[in-house]
Amino acid sequence: MSRVRAPELPQHYPWLNTDKPLSLRELKGRIVILDFWTYCCINCLHVLPDLKYLEQKYKDKLTVIGVHSAKFDNEKETENIRQAILRYDIEHPVLVDSGFQVWQQYAVRAWPTIMVIDPQTYVVASLAGEGNRDVLDELISKLIQQHQEKGTINPQELNITLEKQRHPSVNPLAFPGKVLATSKGLFVADSGHHRIVMSTLEGEVLHLIGTGESGLKDGSFSEAHFFAPQGMAFDEENQILYVADTENHVIRRVDLQRQTVETIAGTAKQSRTTNPQSGLALETAINSPWDLVKIADKLYIAMAGSHQIWEMDLTSSILKTYAGTGAEACIDGSLSESIFAQPSGISTDSNNLYVADSEGSTIRGVGLIFPKFGEPIVRTICGSGELFGFGDSDGQGNEVKLQHCLGVEYANNFLWVADTYNHKIKLVSPTVGNCQTILGDGSLGLQDGQGKNTRFSEPSGLSIFGSQMFIADTNNHAIRCVDLKKMEVTTLQFNGLCAPNICIP
Repeated sequence: MSRVRAPELPQHYPWLNTDKPLSLRELKGRIVILDFWTYCCINCLHVLPDLKYLEQKYKDKLTVIGVHSAKFDNEKETENIRQAILRYDIEHPVLVDSGFQVWQQYAVRAWPTIMVIDPQTYVVASLAGEGNRDVLDELISKLIQQHQEKGTINPQELNITLEKQRHPSVNPLAFPGKVLATSKGLFVADSGHHRIVMSTLEGEVLHLIGTGESGLKDGSFSEAHFFAPQGMAFDEENQILYVADTENHVIRRVDLQRQTVETIAGTAKQSRTTNPQSGLALETAINSPWDLVKIADKLYIAMAGSHQIWEMDLTSSILKTYAGTGAEACIDGSLSESIFAQPSGISTDSNNLYVADSEGSTIRGVGLIFPKFGEPIVRTICGSGELFGFGDSDGQGNEVKLQHCLGVEYANNFLWVADTYNHKIKLVSPTVGNCQTILGDGSLGLQDGQGKNTRFSEPSGLSIFGSQMFIADTNNHAIRCVDLKKMEVTTLQFNGLCAPNICIP
């Protein structure tokens, strides 16, 4: 890229994770990385650990600034971006670019995109996509050497006030992503606290699974570490809970009888390939598993990072791609030709899988392999079927508009959908694609009550047991309980549960 002076950053836009707006003029003498991102995008989330590594390695010479350019309407709200910063523990300043002004000035075309600005405020590199840590590391090192020789670098550590310092987490739950209701109790993926909470259906805490510190460590409940766990599946006969340990890129096996946690799939390194794969589970890298469902001795995985559905044979420990090419779109057809867009929720009626395909804001049906039924297919049940297409409309089939739906649950011939960015719960017919809003008035908030006279904040997961539905109300840091006979919503209280850094129950 030829030397182009970097356009100055707007000072009148909202800024987060900093006391005041930052300007390139003030940062002259430092290397600056602009990370163009949006918080729904799995590829953008994959870039964050790379940026954190570089920030820490070059903290006195490098400034990272996130430029949040929203993909969905819900992501334009500054408070929602603040919550995402807290959820993903982002420790660099973030500029809210809701009007795409900065995006256009820098001629950005895709999420994520990295712009590198040298100490003399020239743009020296543009990198689209993820997986560029080594390239960036080498470039930064060369820039430091060049500008030290020229005397144009000014090493100094930038002191900023983070959102987590202004808003320390004291909630018993932090951004719970998924919930699973079973005959043995309630399992909550306390994603922001990197643990699983097991309680009775009434909220009495039975077990805390994981220390509450991020990491990857097997062992007893009090020793194990998770990293932002999400979806779960339960084997009632053997008392085994399976967990999608999302940011560790592994699947964990929780033995309730022995009270141990064991890694059973994944290598702990993010897979960079989308080609169809098959291999031993512990030797096969995977990419941000987000949700799970168990059918007989098979575990089906919504693999958000590679835009695919995967299957694990729990008897043979063979892990393989089940559906999806790995491209990102919403295309129906055979298992091998179909294309998904960040599948983030999965459920089943034992004959089909049902998938919340978040970036296409659609609900997909995926056939299971039964020889007498012929080759299974992938079909769109409801939603626009367009990548990044969204809205909020009830109706049938492609008339339906959802906004970044993350959760789906099959029960009694219907699908319950967490329409996450519309802050609603909707009911869908899996056969004809009818969709109607059942809970939530569409406004962000925390309000108990009946039917549409209720409010949620980015609900991401749901689970039904008997006549109760439990909802992971993510940005409210709460689990909501729905009496399905009355359609009455209450907020579940967990007796004695504390945040890991506050107390131990």
